[in-house]
Formats: sequence, structure tokens, C-alpha cells
Amino acid sequence: MMSQAKSPTKSAATRDIVVEDVVPQPPEKVWKALTTAELIGRWLMPNDFELVVGKRFTFKTRPIGDWDGVVQCEVLEIVPHRRLVYSWKGGSDSNNSDSNYGSKLDSVVTWTLQPEGRGTRLRLVHTGFRSPQNDFAYDAMSPGWGRIVGRLSEIAEAA
Repeated sequence: MMSQAKSPTKSAATRDIVVEDVVPQPPEKVWKALTTAELIGRWLMPNDFELVVGKRFTFKTRPIGDWDGVVQCEVLEIVPHRRLVYSWKGGSDSNNSDSNYGSKLDSVVTWTLQPEGRGTRLRLVHTGFRSPQNDFAYDAMSPGWGRIVGRLSEIAEAA
């Protein structure tokens, strides 16, 4: 059962995406899918991720406006099989128009894993969506993260 909450938790001007689900795979398999570059590429985007605090890496997606489609990230925290935190920066200042399509986003993604029965309670919190600048990204990524958690579970099954 997946729950998805969208709530302003930092201030009235910043919103966070929260997705939580219990997946049937044990934390070790989910962790492998979360931290192996090739597997991340199968459930999220092509990347050059390495599981090292301080490691800078990128995700690559479709360019939007003046943004080249590259998400700049850095591993901020690792607690093996329990917690992974990385920065998530993308977009372009020149895309900060009325539609906010491809506007600059400076945010943080936190994955938390907790054993539950034979599976894992997986929680994603993506913080730092400024309103109104990041409203388009927030509205697009909120349901997107829900779908991605499902794909991650499928990839973890084979991991």
C-alpha cells in the first residue's frame, strides 16, 4: 500500500514531496537498487552515481528550454541499508517564467528504508520546492515519484 503526501512542511513558500510504500523486497535488495548506478538507470535516469559521501554525480533527462537536462547531485549521507541522502539541482534561471517550466530547482532527496515483515518500508522525501518558482516541477514530480517507487521495487526484485 503506497501513501503519497504533498504538504508544505518547511514554510508557506517551500513544499516537499513525500512518498511512502511497503515493498515486498528486503532492505538489502532495495538498497542495492537504490545505490547501484546501472540499476538506478533502469528505474530513474542514466547516471554516474557512486556510493561515496561527497561524491558528485549527475542524472540525465530531456532538456527543457535553456536547461540542458542534467541534474547535478552530491551524496550527502549514507547509512547502509537504512538511509541515503543526496542533493538534487537542475533547471535554469532563464526558465523562471510564468509557467516555471524547467525553472531552477535546488533540493534534497532522502530515502529511508525500514524492515517491515519480509519486506521494506520505503520512504522518499524530496524537499525544497519553492513556490511559485518550482510549482511546475512539484506538480510533475509528485505523481512521478510515486510511479518511480513502483519501478524501483520491480528492479529490486531482480537485484
